[in-house]
Amino acid sequence: MELTPQEIQLFRHNGFIKFPTQLSKDHVEALKAAALKDMAEGVEPVARQGDRIIRISAVWQRGGIFRETITCDEILNPLESLLGSNIEFVLNRHNHIYLRDAGSTHSLELHRDVGHWSRTIATVLIYLEDTNLENGCTRVVPGSHHLPAFASLKDDTIQYIAASQAIPLPMPAGGLLAIDSMIVHSAGVNRTDRTRMSMTLGYHSPDELTWEENPRRVLVRGERPYRGNDKPRE
Repeated sequence: MELTPQEIQLFRHNGFIKFPTQLSKDHVEALKAAALKDMAEGVEPVARQGDRIIRISAVWQRGGIFRETITCDEILNPLESLLGSNIEFVLNRHNHIYLRDAGSTHSLELHRDVGHWSRTIATVLIYLEDTNLENGCTRVVPGSHHLPAFASLKDDTIQYIAASQAIPLPMPAGGLLAIDSMIVHSAGVNRTDRTRMSMTLGYHSPDELTWEENPRRVLVRGERPYRGNDKPRE
């Protein structure tokens, strides 16, 4: 399903959009089961907090249902409306699944996923469980991807201003949220005794001025056109 012109404009203006598509219940359950299995078995690479695993990384490299999810039409079809028909998946940014419980402290501070607008990516968040205010749904500062003053969020005053403008985005299990990676955002605190699992993926358009293939990028739709001035004439 393509995005409407109005939805595209909302993404450009606000920096985020809830996709009209979502993953089926069966797909979500299969993805959760695979992620929990890898966590239980400690399949590297993982991130730990204390003695427990809170994140599995390199989900593309794990193959199976993870790779099927990254390349599914529910994500790529609406993403085409934002990135065009040629889409790459980014291996060295995001590419992970978080298991957030009440003790998880990762990504709670407001932040950006990239440091400059010229290198931005489209971040797609896949929610594997219902998210709400109680279990720490994603928070965003609408329109903050336009503001260069937020390039550094270490200043207490800037943090305060950003926090005062952040809005929560509750999402259902299977829901898909796309954000401009320059938008200021964070995870919320999980105040329940349950988990809040989500998968984070990064996509962008191929660099039309780079001839060489980048081993940290995977073409998931379309082609890699080269339009440099030194391109041989056909």
